Amino acid sequence: MSVSFSLDDLLDCPTGLLDTTFDQLRTLLVVHETGSALRAARALGREQSSVQKQLDTLNRNCQALCGDVLTLRQGRGKDFLFTPTGEATAELARATIAQWLEAVHWSRRRLGRMLTVGTTEFTLPIVSRAWDRVSEELRQREVEFKVAHVRTKDLWSRLETKQVDLICGSIVSTPEGDRRLRGYEVVEYARGNALLLTNLAEPELPGGTVETSGLAGLPLVVPPAGLIADLLATWYGPGFRDRLNVVADIDDVNYGLSLLRSGFVRGCMIVTGSIGRRAVRRWDGDGVPLRILELHDDLEPKAELMTGAFVRRADLERYDAAHPLNRLWAAVREDARTYVPPT
Repeated sequence: MSVSFSLDDLLDCPTGLLDTTFDQLRTLLVVHETGSALRAARALGREQSSVQKQLDTLNRNCQALCGDVLTLRQGRGKDFLFTPTGEATAELARATIAQWLEAVHWSRRRLGRMLTVGTTEFTLPIVSRAWDRVSEELRQREVEFKVAHVRTKDLWSRLETKQVDLICGSIVSTPEGDRRLRGYEVVEYARGNALLLTNLAEPELPGGTVETSGLAGLPLVVPPAGLIADLLATWYGPGFRDRLNVVADIDDVNYGLSLLRSGFVRGCMIVTGSIGRRAVRRWDGDGVPLRILELHDDLEPKAELMTGAFVRRADLERYDAAHPLNRLWAAVREDARTYVPPT
């Protein structure tokens, strides 16, 4: 909802409102998140007395403006109680700071002063190699470069909400194509089928290939969301957990590897080819040995894993060829053209 102010309204703003700073609002939000002035002071790297002084000022100004304070003390050792006015003010402060930060970031991006790139743990080398191609040029232009760690499950939300300018990661690709890719430019690095990594011995799971339709008969270690969950949902539908034998939930692939190596859970985990081969190759004799099996896709729709870089097409078209985003994207395309994966 847009709100319009006349010149008279602006000139008549109360002093208590005009004296409120972004620093005070940030302190209020940190207190709201942490619960106390002491914990907020630790988070902010300040003295507790400084935080308390800002809270007292905000309470005094709010009392004068609205007839109510923002926070109430509940006794020694207890968290602050935020009044209804305090809760509403905290939400307004959060939205205000977020909008200002978004505007600042947009302006810096438009002017070519900042780039934010998202990458998963396993696609970080793509960003590193591409950045090496243009780093000296962009440093001379004083472009601020930031790298954000992104989990695969958050890949699309980070792009769509414009938290990053460019992102590297893996997605599930089907013959029908991913409608989410409309509006994006894509540089593809690798494409292929997933593998099945298991600590089950040969007698328990014989052969070197497993049909995707046979996954329902195996004990599976499965993440709650992300690339592999998307893959299983493609084959078995959104309620795939009800159709599969999930013996362990994992939030991180490395935890899944440790779980299988420990032998505490006996089962299988779907992984990308690079992760599966690396896990088998790096076994040092400690723990349960792992082996990989090929996954033969006999379900519809057929699905592959595709690793690549993604950028909003509208952003590339909005800026000229010399803009840092277009320069970095050109470096990514050149890297994909010349990169030779290690054998």
